[in-house]
Amino acid sequence: MDIRPIRNETDYGRALAAIQVFFENEPEAGSAEADRFDVLAALIESYERKHWPIDPPHPVAAIVHHMEARNITRSQLADVLGSRSRASEILNRRRHLTLEMVWALHKKWGLPAEALIRPYRLKGQPKAARRRARAG
Repeated sequence: MDIRPIRNETDYGRALAAIQVFFENEPEAGSAEADRFDVLAALIESYERKHWPIDPPHPVAAIVHHMEARNITRSQLADVLGSRSRASEILNRRRHLTLEMVWALHKKWGLPAEALIRPYRLKGQPKAARRRARAG
């Protein structure tokens, strides 16, 4: 198995070309080819995470996407957050998620907590207030 670290774009291109074969002809589980695929995939993922990190989504966008993908209603969100008005305030960015809300969404719906705890500005909140909130 001739696999090398991915240190630059040339190495990255070679790794992508090497793994492409496995997408066209899937290796048999437990084979040497399957092991090669797993190692290449891990190397590529590590390189991409380091060089092209993806920012987590906006917390409200993460909730909305989760709801849309699973056909979850606002009423069901209200059940998790405690009330219809609270759910509406969150979705309309008039109120921040509390730690308890984040925990409930994580435990009941499986949303990653780190996607929900990112600071964000509320509608009508001046930018200076947002900077103070992040600094404090």
